[in-house]
Amino acid sequence: MAGNGIHIAEGGAPTGALSAADWRDYWSLLKPRVMTLVVFTGACGLFAAPGHLPPFLAFVAILCIAVGAGAAAAFNQWWEADIDAVMKRTQARPLPSGRLHADNALAFAVILSAASVMTLGFATNWVAAGWLAFSIFFYAVIYTIWLKPRTPQNIVIGGAAGAFPPIIGWAAVTGDVTTLPLLLFAIIFAWTPPHFWALALFVRIDYANAGIPMLPVTHGVRETRKQILIYSLVLAAVAVAPWALGLLGAIYGIAAALLSLIFVALAVRVAASRTENAAEMAAEKALFRYSLLYLAAIFAALVVDRGLA
Repeated sequence: MAGNGIHIAEGGAPTGALSAADWRDYWSLLKPRVMTLVVFTGACGLFAAPGHLPPFLAFVAILCIAVGAGAAAAFNQWWEADIDAVMKRTQARPLPSGRLHADNALAFAVILSAASVMTLGFATNWVAAGWLAFSIFFYAVIYTIWLKPRTPQNIVIGGAAGAFPPIIGWAAVTGDVTTLPLLLFAIIFAWTPPHFWALALFVRIDYANAGIPMLPVTHGVRETRKQILIYSLVLAAVAVAPWALGLLGAIYGIAAALLSLIFVALAVRVAASRTENAAEMAAEKALFRYSLLYLAAIFAALVVDRGLA
């Protein structure tokens, strides 16, 4: 079960008190690899929006999106320190490994949250700041505390948390939210389940040991593979929608169609696979790796299309 961010070692002391932290541990709390895509999609939303911000304010807006995403990740690690201590892939994180105290992690998350929202509000507008605040709340509370430990649909609903950056970037320029940024939100929302379930399939033992009801744990490998294919088809339809609706041009449309075709083909391979041995799940690992490239390429095509237009 998720706790309050404090993991108790066998000797009875909080592991966070065992050793001093340095800047790299605080940096790790931000989940920088995850933040990269968050920042990129937020920046694409900003650059695609009609109008423009002065370069310095655009930089500040993107920085605020990054800091807000990092704050949500820090809160997530504070709350899930006991879970991370059980899972092999997360045991080396600062809290379960004892390099960082839980109170310091929580303070860090709160300070970054407040600073990012307030700075974005004063630098651009309070519509963008409001969306950033809600995205932090959604990931930290609705997903981390409420959904993740309770339902196998956690990543479906919780996927909204990572889908807000294009809306925030767009709103930072325009002060409103129209159809195109909502479709960009929908692309990331539909992308998250097949992306994350592909990973969950070959680390499902970790989730089972930690008591997290991820779909492969609660419904099995075969059902998860079927759901990956279904959501991949939904993603393909949503990805080409901005082109079909005339909101973006042929450069984006052709790129989205081709990239989505490859995504669906890889999902078909996953659905056809029969192995349950994590070490042999080549199709799942291929889809997971491609999904990262896919999202980056889709949003890069958006920026190129808008720029040429």
